[in-house]
Amino acid sequence: MLTTRLTELLGCRYPIVQTAMGWVADPNLVAGSCNAGAFGFLAGATIPPAEMERDILRVKELTDRPFGVNFHMYQPNAAAIVDMVIRHGVKAVSYSRSPGPDMIRKLKDAGVVCMPTVGLPKHALKAVELGADAVTVQGGEGGGHTGAVPTTLLIPQVIDAVGDRVPVVAAGGFKDGRGLVAAMAWGADGIAMGTRFLLTRESPVPDATLQRYLDCKNPAEIIVSRAMDGLPQRMIMNELLGELERAGTLRKLLIAIRNGLAFRQHTGASLVGLLKSAVAMTRGDDMTAAQAIMSANAPMIIQKAMVEGEPARGVLPSGQVAGVIDSLLSCEELVSAIVAEAEQRLTALAQRANPSTQAGS
Repeated sequence: MLTTRLTELLGCRYPIVQTAMGWVADPNLVAGSCNAGAFGFLAGATIPPAEMERDILRVKELTDRPFGVNFHMYQPNAAAIVDMVIRHGVKAVSYSRSPGPDMIRKLKDAGVVCMPTVGLPKHALKAVELGADAVTVQGGEGGGHTGAVPTTLLIPQVIDAVGDRVPVVAAGGFKDGRGLVAAMAWGADGIAMGTRFLLTRESPVPDATLQRYLDCKNPAEIIVSRAMDGLPQRMIMNELLGELERAGTLRKLLIAIRNGLAFRQHTGASLVGLLKSAVAMTRGDDMTAAQAIMSANAPMIIQKAMVEGEPARGVLPSGQVAGVIDSLLSCEELVSAIVAEAEQRLTALAQRANPSTQAGS
């Protein structure tokens, strides 16, 4: 009942995608997701090329299932990521900003599935025109950079726009089998989840940070803020986000420079490279200098919480669904529970639609 165009395209057992959260989607989480029957994406936008290759090889050691890699066009090593994806036979790539027609053509010529994340029907149309093989569509409930349109309204719009051409994956607010069935009823070919996989036992996130997520009992506390880089991002309110919300332009610039220098040291990127990334963003997205620098080194700010276990000093990207999650399951337990519930719901719906069949039996 759960075989869709998505499972056929990606080669996974179930139409469930684990998204590529920076600092979170490491080899253990990706392999755990894939071994459970989902399709996992490895985060590739936050680490140097040598470590990226190491992580790809580690995933291949931990699972024989297909998996993907995420990256974005502004990172200095984007071309290197594309080359190693092709070299190591990675099944798919995901990205939020198009890597350009040349890179997409190179990936597709090598048989790599291109699966961008979009936030509006027009973005989905453009992505398909550029060669996307599938699109992930994130509604406003989703974590990190997000839009204002709720998932329930956005997904049907995108399906109407491109669903007859490519598989559509619904993201933003999903955590269980009921959500999977709802997405399929809209016409989606599967669901993508970030926050729910973050809150699993395979997640590398330190306990102190995980507890911040589990302690958030009200979805309304997971707000959309523009304080990081001028773009709307959904995050759990904490001490750093509060500081950024209150900071003036100069203060934000100082915070951006401080974190930018730290990010440069971690990745090995040159100062010139960091500045070039920031300048590219100011030109492409109409950002201020402070916003561009913050965006370029946002992974370093997230790292404080997700790697170093200091949730007060880093930001906490999160979907609203965190407000209704209160347990840490293994990837196997999570995927199995979603599948079992989805199959039960589909059976119940079929019986409800044709009660005479049930009575006859």
